[in-house]
Amino acid sequence: MFKKYSKLQNGSDIRGVSLTGVPGEPLSLREDEAREIAIGFVIWLSEKLGKKPEELVLAIGRDPRTSGPRLLDGLMDGFGLYDCRVYDFGLASTPAMFMATVFPEFQCDGTVMITASHLPYNRNGFKFFTVEGGLNKKDITQILKYASDKDLQIEKIGQPPMEGKQTHRLGKLVFEAEPADIMTPYCEHLKQLIVEGAGMGEQPLRGMKITVDAGNGGGGFYATRVLKPLGADISSSQFLEPDGMFENHAPNPEDREAMNSISLKVVGSGSDLGIIFDTDVDRSAAVDSRGREIARNGIVAMAAALVAEDHPGTTVVTDSITSRQLTEFLEKELGLRHLRFKRGYRNVINKAIELNEEGTDSQLAIETSGHAALKENYFLDDGAYLATKIVIKAAKLFAEGRKIDSVIDKLENPADEKELRIPVLAEDFSAYGDRVLEDLKAYAKATEGMSLEEPNYEGVRINFTGDASGWCLLRKSLHDPLLPMNIAADEKGGCAAIQKKMMDFLNQYEELGDA
Repeated sequence: MFKKYSKLQNGSDIRGVSLTGVPGEPLSLREDEAREIAIGFVIWLSEKLGKKPEELVLAIGRDPRTSGPRLLDGLMDGFGLYDCRVYDFGLASTPAMFMATVFPEFQCDGTVMITASHLPYNRNGFKFFTVEGGLNKKDITQILKYASDKDLQIEKIGQPPMEGKQTHRLGKLVFEAEPADIMTPYCEHLKQLIVEGAGMGEQPLRGMKITVDAGNGGGGFYATRVLKPLGADISSSQFLEPDGMFENHAPNPEDREAMNSISLKVVGSGSDLGIIFDTDVDRSAAVDSRGREIARNGIVAMAAALVAEDHPGTTVVTDSITSRQLTEFLEKELGLRHLRFKRGYRNVINKAIELNEEGTDSQLAIETSGHAALKENYFLDDGAYLATKIVIKAAKLFAEGRKIDSVIDKLENPADEKELRIPVLAEDFSAYGDRVLEDLKAYAKATEGMSLEEPNYEGVRINFTGDASGWCLLRKSLHDPLLPMNIAADEKGGCAAIQKKMMDFLNQYEELGDA
């Protein structure tokens, strides 16, 4: 029965197609699916907390996607069957939904954010939280198993007590959530952090011009409700109004068009700093006053530099595609330790938590995508929190007549970078990918000018010397039948030489497509 919903699982999230209009993408996440998934969450959470369903306090928030209200109705139909108390927070950010489990005025047992992060407008999905943080992959698998099996639902918590007791609205049987506001206390929380962190009175940002680009996602509040009340000039900010069609550019700090857009705006307006968010505000990146991106390796370096001020020598856990130059910056310039781990924000967060439990101090888990989770902030990947840390530092430097780029001015970048995505055409693409990677290890060991990076926790990472100086990482995609290949070279144009050496090896595999 699990097969019914298993394809909706995307690691530690649930994602599907919620709007028609895109050829080849049939609807897969509608009100009916939302209702069953809500029941699955109730069963899972009741078991975890040892509470009866009617004792649970839950909350729902959503990003601006137009399918959000319908999915909220579906979730409420499921939660309402068990008479759970449910807050409807309306438009919210993913990190704020976690804070609803922390803030004393709510203290929710569990929350759901309706979002598909940076995916296109026709997609949507769910992220779940308890006071322990975001759910892991195995938790989502269990929720979907419960959602898929009516007999198992009855076995676990019995027949829904509210069946047949719904209220009527517009001719449809639905339950009503309790309207509530999570964004006001969340914004006040961020404002207080800036006031206390900057230490320059109630308007520490007076005189600063900060450009915020929300990409018409959910991050516009940061400009209007956090920065402006603290004295910042936000007049150059763009795309702050929520619009679920995202017509200006993708709300995604990894998107080239999005980063070019904010960079041009910062330079053209003479801003001191730029901040860009993804749709649900769990990721962010920055731009300095000269329009240069602080993203990918740069945002890792920036976050690590800010953490290093209070936690010298801590271990920074990152994803697998970070550069050699970043490692040198973290370890030689900042005196930190760098653990290059796996892709997937839950992977880096869980590894940092594991290190702390084992006695190794790890204050920061961060992906080059902009997911940054700090120990001081519940290991929550919160783009607005990271932005707040950057704004605090920028305000202090501004008062000294300096700029934010000075924090990472010693970070060097690869001379040339490239990413390829190689389709795996085999029916069992996972097993075929494993075979390719195992063969590649043997090939690298036997080939002059190639050596395996050790230790390595994901895929095969190879260091190249000679006429192709740099590195390459070939790995399996977390979710798709693909082998992503990241290449970085020490000289301009050097990626082509590394790519040729890799393709000389990969071309022997008939069930690999063209990159």
